[in-house]
Amino acid sequence: MIYIAICDDNEKLVKDLHEKIKKILKQMGTLAHVTEYVRSIDLSYDIEEGKYFDLIFSDIEMPDIDGMKLARYIKKFLPKVYIIFITAHIKYAIDAFELQVFRYIPKNSLDIKLRCAVQDVVKMINIQKESLFTIQTPTRIERIAYQDILYIQREGKNSIFFMEDGTEVKIRKSLVQVYDELDQKEFIYVERGSIVNISKIMSIKKNLVELKKGIIIPASFSRVETVKERMNEFWGRKI
Repeated sequence: MIYIAICDDNEKLVKDLHEKIKKILKQMGTLAHVTEYVRSIDLSYDIEEGKYFDLIFSDIEMPDIDGMKLARYIKKFLPKVYIIFITAHIKYAIDAFELQVFRYIPKNSLDIKLRCAVQDVVKMINIQKESLFTIQTPTRIERIAYQDILYIQREGKNSIFFMEDGTEVKIRKSLVQVYDELDQKEFIYVERGSIVNISKIMSIKKNLVELKKGIIIPASFSRVETVKERMNEFWGRKI
């Protein structure tokens, strides 16, 4: 499932764009949930409150918050989101590029360029998702990049993700459930209550696994040799 927002102060354009995107995605066999916004400030509020999107289509010239300011604001909360500007004003193209916007589509070329843009961005989103762990609750969706995870530990019925930036993310899932949802080529149990990101292992001494940031995770003696083998296999694939 891909989560998409469309934001433009022209309600008719929002509806038309929604229909065009839905048709393209259907032909691609891609499921999506699309949310429409005619006020940019409403989109900013939703994102601030934790709403997740993989992709945002936005006009640039809008009341409340213009598209450029909106993109800068969104990136604070969703740094990996893809943004496509659809606008009548080509003068903004350079600024859009500087904001690392995925694509810029002039409104007068919408029918020509939209299909290609959607196909390209969906491919990128799907590639990105292969290295992301998705946390979904009734109130929020969050995606965590594998590269940001140091290790995961059990805490009762919960699992805690310890991130490279020092933050922690707790989810109400058993460690077994979490491991089943991870790419198991990237992670390994070092003991019953701990999973580590293989790419973060710096060394293994006796039964102590040293990760980046100087973090030491004890491994069970029965698993140490397996951890060493998996680490060698992992780096063998990367070289």
